[in-house]
Amino acid sequence: MPHEAVAAIGTLQALHRGEKRLGFHLDSLRKQLPSTRSQNIRQWIVDLIGLTQWDNVAMLVHGVSLSLRFWQARHPPRYAAYLIPSSPSFPHSSSAGLSWPLPEGMTDEDLELLLFPAPRPASQSPQRPVPDWSYIDKELRRRNVTRRLLWEEYRAVNPDGFGYTWFCTTYEAWKGRVRPSMRQIHLGGEKVFVDFAGDTMDIVDPLTGEVQPMKLFVAAMGASNYTYAEACPSESLADWIRAHVNLFTFLSGTPTFVVCDNLKAAVSNPDRYDPGLNRTYAEMASHYGTAILAARPRRPKDKAKVEVAVQIAQRWILARLRNQRFFSRAELNAAIKTLVDELNARQMRGFGSSRAELFAELDKPKLTPLPDQPYAFARWKRCRLAPDYHVEVDGHWYSAPYRLIGELVDARIDDRTVEIFHKGQRIASHARAPNRRGHTTIADHMPSAHRRYGEWTPAAVIAAGERIGPSTAAFFQAVIDARPHPEQGFRTCLGILALVKSYGAD
Repeated sequence: MPHEAVAAIGTLQALHRGEKRLGFHLDSLRKQLPSTRSQNIRQWIVDLIGLTQWDNVAMLVHGVSLSLRFWQARHPPRYAAYLIPSSPSFPHSSSAGLSWPLPEGMTDEDLELLLFPAPRPASQSPQRPVPDWSYIDKELRRRNVTRRLLWEEYRAVNPDGFGYTWFCTTYEAWKGRVRPSMRQIHLGGEKVFVDFAGDTMDIVDPLTGEVQPMKLFVAAMGASNYTYAEACPSESLADWIRAHVNLFTFLSGTPTFVVCDNLKAAVSNPDRYDPGLNRTYAEMASHYGTAILAARPRRPKDKAKVEVAVQIAQRWILARLRNQRFFSRAELNAAIKTLVDELNARQMRGFGSSRAELFAELDKPKLTPLPDQPYAFARWKRCRLAPDYHVEVDGHWYSAPYRLIGELVDARIDDRTVEIFHKGQRIASHARAPNRRGHTTIADHMPSAHRRYGEWTPAAVIAAGERIGPSTAAFFQAVIDARPHPEQGFRTCLGILALVKSYGAD
């Protein structure tokens, strides 16, 4: 019974260290006691510890060490053997030289240090070499490289090296010291994080003196922190897409994922679980063989990498250029590129390498090659086909098959063409009209009656009148001349020609 009781006491004492609820302690204590003779053992424990109200307060407030002192003061020496010396709950007590009662003047800290001495630092063990944690951290960012693999490689070189548990625990401690904010492991070539900086830079029109603020687009690779930045006129869709095209050209490839914020140019329908991407942005990603991952709204840790990169860019780039004046975006971007190259070539503390070196080693070999042609910006517009089977794009009207009148269609607009899609199928393609007014119509899109009407010209109308007689031709000519536009007189002339079918030419 004494050994069972002492084991239970040890459990209670251990629970005191991590849990301050006495009820939880007592429940856990009862579970440790065997079912047989449990009533006698419980009574023995209660008698031994003396769970009066005062003892309860002492254990809750002062913890295990002072509770031992209360037991020492309140209970006879015959119980001392079960509390400290040779107790299975305190295997370190004999080697620590402790005896009961405890020496006068011993504090809680002294007792803890004797029972649980601080481990000897691994670096002080020359027979057991410590891994190069910078190398381990860098290798873990390679695809398919695991801690187990790196530990096995370490043990292959050092057969007497440390165990796997020590390896993982010590690496986590090193990582917490070197990069306390680190929460994720980014594989090489896997992700690039993109965003706009909050601060702006100005360019000045040399002729008018007008000042135009420029936004700073910033991108950072996940594994290497390799950084890209450029000045953009705005956060519009066109500028957002153009910056990505330039980014991929700068990287000479595309990563697996692009992690972006929920700005309007990227996400048309923000949602924590299923955000709706802007169609042009998704089309650009498909062109380059990458995928878009939109960060959750109001979750900056989802894109912490670029948040830090933006802060560095603002301090490294904008702060250094604050006293310079630029007269064009090209001039500003040239200055930004120089500073970005310097930033990427600079050694990073805690890594032992520069961003450029890590990019060449980790990211670049894993990037997807660029397509033959860069993405040509195009925007999408959803509209309904009007009763005259045309859709409006930038003030000009373009035709689509009349059978789809009233249906929703999607217009894809780039610098040269306007394409119209219905349920994913292209149904019309037009050259982009230079003027904002007017109609561009393909004859096959018209009903047969409209098509015949569209084939009439002033000469054709007058020729039809000639076949009836010279007076009819002269009348048609007078009707056409009396209208501001010849087409406005066609309806009258065609109405007269229709009478021929009913009454004959005479």
